[in-house]
Amino acid sequence: MRAIQVHTPGGPDALEVVTLPDPQPAAGQVRVRAQAIGVGRPDVLIRNGTYKWMPPLPAIPGAELAGVVDAVGEGVTRWRAGDAVLVSARELPERGGCYAEAMVVPEDAPFALPAGLGPEAAVSAPNLQLAQALFLAAGHADAKSVLITGAAGGVATMLAQLARHKGLKVLGTVRSEDKRRFALANGFDEVFNSSEGGLPDRVRAATGGRGVDIAFDPIGAQSLIDCLRCLATLGTAVSYNVVAGPPAEDVFATLRALLGRSLALRCFSMHSFDADRGLRRSLMDSSLQLMAAGHVRAPQATVMPLGQVRDAHRVLDAGGTMGKIVLTP
Repeated sequence: MRAIQVHTPGGPDALEVVTLPDPQPAAGQVRVRAQAIGVGRPDVLIRNGTYKWMPPLPAIPGAELAGVVDAVGEGVTRWRAGDAVLVSARELPERGGCYAEAMVVPEDAPFALPAGLGPEAAVSAPNLQLAQALFLAAGHADAKSVLITGAAGGVATMLAQLARHKGLKVLGTVRSEDKRRFALANGFDEVFNSSEGGLPDRVRAATGGRGVDIAFDPIGAQSLIDCLRCLATLGTAVSYNVVAGPPAEDVFATLRALLGRSLALRCFSMHSFDADRGLRRSLMDSSLQLMAAGHVRAPQATVMPLGQVRDAHRVLDAGGTMGKIVLTP
């Protein structure tokens, strides 16, 4: 089978297409033949060797794979050949491993795909799982509005649709008109161009002077500071990445300057759910059901062959993608 390995961490050229023997399931394991493979930010961290949960080298990146069970090991009764499943690396001993035409996993790792949910859509379910976890981290069961930066991203579009499903007003930021149109087509009520400045004033105008109850930010730099200034009284900003670098200003000084609003900031990682298997899996199960029922849909994916994985990472590094990048074997 073909797989993608990293031997020496680095840029996209560190991703090597290799041929490996088909893995064989041992007792209590199943083999899943890939039909769609998701591409995401954790894959970049494995590629460049900076992931805090880095697997040993040579490493196969990849956090999600959808396909069919095509072989089962001794003693496996819950799966049979032909079952449609999703594999998330969040359920595996080591993160990664999905950039391959087939993989072997413990029989209790995969998730059954509901009828009508195809593999290309299914690999976006981990983004919805993360979106649900982010809302749990933010709290605010009585929230009225939310701001989501980087609104054209895969997680952002899931956050937006989930927020709309909850009845919230959904605001977002982008840096180009094509991304603005994409975000508006995928759950956002209003989207601002962050390069034009003045975001807090525009957010307050859109919320009747109140500000948003929750702001989700994967960007960092000035974006995170702007999110704090967009919050309503007792609002919470949730930082779940810093792709543009650390905050542009002293965060504590900013919070003190806004003391009259009693704001909160949470730095979130899905790894905080590593020890809570029941909650983690229930979030994924409910995500799959939300998608199967049509309450949340995967945005149109950018689909590329597995052999073009370097190009996929170049697009991801450049921030040029909208929605999910999906590799097909």
